[in-house]
Amino acid sequence: MAESVVTFLLNKLATLPQLEQLKLLRGVWGDVEYIRDELERMKAFLRVADAMEESDEELKVWVRQVSDVAYDTEDVLDEFSHHLAVHPQQEWFCCWLDMISFCTPSNWTNRLRIAYKMQGIKSRVINISEGHRRYRYRSDVARQECSSSITTAATNIHARNIERRGDALLLDEAELVGINQHKSLLIECLVKGGCGAGLKVVSVVGMGGLGKTTLVKKVYDDIEVRKHFESHMWITVSQSFKTEELLKDMIRQLYDGIRQPVPNSVDMGSSQMLKASIKDFLQQRRYLLILDDVWDLHAWEALKYTLPNCNCDGRVLLTTRNVDTASTACKESHGNVYTLKPLSQEESWTLFCKKTFPAESCPSYLEGISKCILQRCEGLPLAIVAVSGVLSTKDGIDEWESVYRSLGAELEGNNKFDSLKEILLLSYNDLPYYLKSCFLYMSIFPEDYLIRRMRLIRLWMAEGFVEAKGRKTQEEVGEGYLNELVNRSLVQVATRTRNGRVSTCRVHDLLREIIVSKSRGGQNLVAIANEENVRWPEKIRRLAVHKTLENVPQDMELGQLRSLLMFSLPSGDCIPTLSSGGLRLLKVLDLQGAPLEIIPNEVWNLFNLRYLSLSRTKVKVIPSSIGKLQNLETLDLKHSYVTELPAEILMLHQLRHLLLYRYEKQTSSPFHSTYGFKAPQGMQALSFLQKLCFVDVEEGNGVISEVGHLKQLRKLGIIKLRKEDGMNLCSSIEKLSNLRSLDVTSIQDDEMIDLQCMSSPPRFLQRLWLQGRLEKMPHWISSLDNLVKLRLRWSRLRDDPLVLLQALPSLVELQLRHAYEGESLCFKSAGFLRLNILHFHKLERLRRVTVEDGAMPRLERLGIFYCKLLEKVPQGIQFLTQLKSLDLAEMPNEFIGKLQDRSGEDYSVIEHIPDVRYTYWVNNQWKQYRL
Repeated sequence: MAESVVTFLLNKLATLPQLEQLKLLRGVWGDVEYIRDELERMKAFLRVADAMEESDEELKVWVRQVSDVAYDTEDVLDEFSHHLAVHPQQEWFCCWLDMISFCTPSNWTNRLRIAYKMQGIKSRVINISEGHRRYRYRSDVARQECSSSITTAATNIHARNIERRGDALLLDEAELVGINQHKSLLIECLVKGGCGAGLKVVSVVGMGGLGKTTLVKKVYDDIEVRKHFESHMWITVSQSFKTEELLKDMIRQLYDGIRQPVPNSVDMGSSQMLKASIKDFLQQRRYLLILDDVWDLHAWEALKYTLPNCNCDGRVLLTTRNVDTASTACKESHGNVYTLKPLSQEESWTLFCKKTFPAESCPSYLEGISKCILQRCEGLPLAIVAVSGVLSTKDGIDEWESVYRSLGAELEGNNKFDSLKEILLLSYNDLPYYLKSCFLYMSIFPEDYLIRRMRLIRLWMAEGFVEAKGRKTQEEVGEGYLNELVNRSLVQVATRTRNGRVSTCRVHDLLREIIVSKSRGGQNLVAIANEENVRWPEKIRRLAVHKTLENVPQDMELGQLRSLLMFSLPSGDCIPTLSSGGLRLLKVLDLQGAPLEIIPNEVWNLFNLRYLSLSRTKVKVIPSSIGKLQNLETLDLKHSYVTELPAEILMLHQLRHLLLYRYEKQTSSPFHSTYGFKAPQGMQALSFLQKLCFVDVEEGNGVISEVGHLKQLRKLGIIKLRKEDGMNLCSSIEKLSNLRSLDVTSIQDDEMIDLQCMSSPPRFLQRLWLQGRLEKMPHWISSLDNLVKLRLRWSRLRDDPLVLLQALPSLVELQLRHAYEGESLCFKSAGFLRLNILHFHKLERLRRVTVEDGAMPRLERLGIFYCKLLEKVPQGIQFLTQLKSLDLAEMPNEFIGKLQDRSGEDYSVIEHIPDVRYTYWVNNQWKQYRL
């Protein structure tokens, strides 16, 4: 973590816009150069130190000191940048002449203050370096001792890990819960196909503590499996594996299996010779190799060429926490990835009772608190066993409630949780430095909080955790970081988008407790104010307020605060911390959902602000003072009541995300449900803008043409478009080669959207929503090979829209609402090959839908709503073999009556659909039942 802080500072020094002015400050630049050089030397050691600090208190103190001095240097640089921004001409003039007589008193005072601060930081850097060398490390001996310490620590951890895995292998199957189904499925994967199937890899993947090793051991020892394979090998890989040792271990097990001595040449053989020996041995045998605890692809790459891919069965069963490792190993052999899920509530309860109570039955007076504690374990077997071990020594409900309230502290202070903590921390310690800071940062969110992907990435960017790489934008790099954390089983995906991207995510409760502890402990990354937080660090860089401000001391020093985030504040709470005047260095201010109607004036003086969220507040007006926030990258006003932005918004040249819209369903006119904002003229000045939604273009004013100059736009939303503006909009959209999402709504439901004149639409477009009348389907839609989601609303097309859409290769979701005025639709064979979701809504003249055999082979969800003339379910619906749900609403009585007749033809063609539901309106309320 400290490495990422230092790296960010060094990068900032290299790219500081005011670098030349800083060099002209006599004496100051010399101090800056010394600090930079010393931090670069420290950086080389920080990565090593980060792996050791958990077991070395002195090193932990040193790492914290390095982080603090890097943070303080950043503070001074930001003060300097702000000073130049306020007095650019005077300061530049003074720097060049370097004469007091030409400097105003205020400028000279500021320069002196910056110089003194830099001198103080330089002295601290000298003390940190000398103190560390004096007390522990000296030149080359330092690295040797450090390397030795790391090796010892890694060896100890590895030994404990092996010991715990050995314990897992000795568990009696009667003690295990929820294993039988997993075991049967894995055995089927291993033995099906018979002799001659060749090499096949089956990967079991999941987060630490799920019981992957235990499960695989029961499969390995199964009688059916032992009989099927002639040779069996179990190799525990772990993080610190040595290829030659693994190969020798494989050979020993192979010869033990045939009860013959291991050849003497094995001990002296090279890796290549050992691999050849194993390959020759297995050439004509059915074999099973278990590779347990594989951390990355290096281990698989080191061993895969050892295994023959002959006509005899060869099976590899691999356990890992890394999804990429699992899928890559399986892909080459057309194998299977088996994702191990947490225990169900019922299974968790069974395991908990087995491990906690001698009679395996929970006393009634402990049931409530037991279920609360169990909920925190979230089906993680290792956590349930660890918690059970603690609770089995406690007497009375008071002690149990105490454990529940202080579970985070128990993880730190109770040695019965050591194994759980170490196993969960293994994945964290394996992270590269740039992911450690990103992962620890997720501790700012409350327990069980669903974190939206783009909100998290924008926060990472504002904090300086993400840098653009090559041609990738910061947003793309940030999404890569998130995907890597997901693939390493550290972050859980809650929901995904239609094209498979993470939509919302969360962190397992117990893993979150660990990163909260690390964040507020030695790392001093985040301070969290909630009901349980009573200790505060001396310096706070980031403050997350959960639920209430009561636990934040009013006299707390917040002069170094960089981020302030507030979650679920009650309506009576105000935000007193903003009025203190001490938050001048704030980079992140997230007030989403705060009880706020007027923005405090102090916000507009936060010159360093990168991220400002007033989402879901009652704010109505953004003042012209916003022009002061010239470092702002994200302005999130979603679901606020702002309807217009001042011209000063155009001064924010770093702005990347401008999000201003809200949804309000109007029963009288559902067409008008999206509310946007009126933008000032000159929007082309915001050249870094990537997201702009939703712009109200009712009054024209040239904004439509200006949008074409925003070449970085990924998402664009336009509302209240008039027919005469269609040509200008097409011209602008054609220039937006990076556009991924386009949402266009006309001014009224009968106003024509004229988009016919576009000849070359953005080729990367993935999401398209058109709401308004279309004379005919835009011809260019058929060329959108990357289009994933398409929604047409109030289009009132006369011609069948499916003709242009059926060949789209990436289309996953299609929604037609008031979109077609014809009587029939036909889905042709081999059309819509990837379509997963299809909705018909208020196609009021539609009478017949035909599905040919081979159409929509992946369709899983079909919805038909308010189609009053539809005579029957789609003809050929029985061909949709993957269909999982059919949702119907407000359909003709005759239509529903045919489906309810279980002896009728209509019912017979939907029998294969697991979930068929009908929703209808009666007595002023909606009712639903399953057919």
